[in-house]
Amino acid sequence: MVLTHRREQIDNDSSDGDSSLGDMDRASSSVSATSSVFAFVEEFGRTYHAYKEGEGKYFMPNDIPEQERLDLQHSIALRLFGSLALAPIKEPRRVLDIGTGTGIWAIEFATEHPESDVLGTDLSPIQPDYVPPNCHFEIDDVEDEWVFSTPFDFIHSRYMIGAIRDFSKTFASCYANLNPGGWIEFQDYYAEFQCVDGSMRGTALEKWNNLLVEGMAKMGKNGRAVAKFKRQMVEAGFVDVVETKFALPGNPWAKGKEEKILGTMQMTNILDGLHGMTVQLFVKMHGWSVEEVEVFLVDVRRDLKDRNIHFYYIMMSVYGRKPEY
Repeated sequence: MVLTHRREQIDNDSSDGDSSLGDMDRASSSVSATSSVFAFVEEFGRTYHAYKEGEGKYFMPNDIPEQERLDLQHSIALRLFGSLALAPIKEPRRVLDIGTGTGIWAIEFATEHPESDVLGTDLSPIQPDYVPPNCHFEIDDVEDEWVFSTPFDFIHSRYMIGAIRDFSKTFASCYANLNPGGWIEFQDYYAEFQCVDGSMRGTALEKWNNLLVEGMAKMGKNGRAVAKFKRQMVEAGFVDVVETKFALPGNPWAKGKEEKILGTMQMTNILDGLHGMTVQLFVKMHGWSVEEVEVFLVDVRRDLKDRNIHFYYIMMSVYGRKPEY
């Protein structure tokens, strides 16, 4: 897989130097914030969404530590991509943010685009109460039938490979709910780690990554789904589809000040989220005990911090336009 942008700069640096661091129509499929939605499921010392929790919709927690990690992940994406969106949008009137999480993308987009009405949807009601007047949030499942009364001009989604089973269906829903000329953009990880020199081979980190992707597959999720987004968008009817790949160091092993900053941020992101990413998948999908998970993660954390392991993530942005005819 050919990488662009930061890939050519991602050379090994074994030294320890340079370590700086309006109103929106509601969809009738969405759910109001009743007490049952706020009654989060408690498991493994974490909390998880209550809406459709029995259907295995999403395996990550939604508690305060995870919310703080999601906001860090947002900062990483902004630094890596350079903006909230790469699609060539111009003053979109209605904007939808699928899987909005803490709502940080929707809030910042609404602030930057006061002409837009921005709706963020998610399984968990973890968004703040005080937001720009042109920003709104609803509890909704993207994989339900979409019944929005008015189409959108821009639909955005990020980091949903762990939540969506069928992206082809989701892209079809996006297409049906966009105005002619409207844009869609999905940004996500390719969950299988890459390594420039084989230094990850045989490590606990490699084993963890393989088990993570396998566990997602057992839940019906494809950790490599982003590699199919471009083809699936074209098949859904989108035109002018553009796929852009970025390389994100997994820790500060790479040369260059910017690469070290990104690597440090991403290492912190994964260390902070490691328990949440692992415990439910490994216990429920692989049959591990909680104790086995905790012992294993000691070695994984050690490897994540090891700058002699030269691993990186492929991050991708894929956007396309609905034809005007």
